Amino acid sequence: MADVIFREAVRADLPAVVALLADDVLGRARDFTVVDAAYEKAFADITADPRNQLIVAEAGDELLGCYQVTYIPGLGRHGTERALIEAVRVRSDQRGQGLGRQMMTFAIDRAREHGCGLVQLTTDKSRQDAHRFYQALGFVPSHEGMKLPL
Repeated sequence: MADVIFREAVRADLPAVVALLADDVLGRARDFTVVDAAYEKAFADITADPRNQLIVAEAGDELLGCYQVTYIPGLGRHGTERALIEAVRVRSDQRGQGLGRQMMTFAIDRAREHGCGLVQLTTDKSRQDAHRFYQALGFVPSHEGMKLPL
C-alpha cells in the first residue's frame, strides 16, 4: 500500500467522502452519492465544532477511507473523556489490505493524545466482518446499542 496520510477533511473532499459512505451494502440503502444541502450542512457543522473531526485517509491524490470522531466529555468513569468513532469507511477496492487497521490505530492514538480514557464505536449488527475486525483491535462488545429514528 502506498504511503497513506491522515488529515482532517476539507470541503473539496466532500464528494469523495459521500461516495465512501454509499460504497457498501448498508450505505447504498441510506446514503446518496450526490452532495446535497443536507451533506453540506452536516460537513459545515462538523468542521465548525472543535469536538468533531472528519478524518480522511489519502494516498497520492486519492481518498481511500474516512471516519468521524467526536470527543465527548462526561462525568461517568470519574470524568473520563471518550472518543466516539463513527462512519468508518474504506474504499471497496482497498478493503482487506490493512488500511482499516491503520485508520483505527491513528484514531486511537489521537484519542490518547486528546486525553481520552475510552474509545467507543457502534457497528451495525449485520456487519459480522466489522465485528471481527474491531475485536481483533481489542474492542470488546460490552454493551447493547440502541437507536431511535426520529
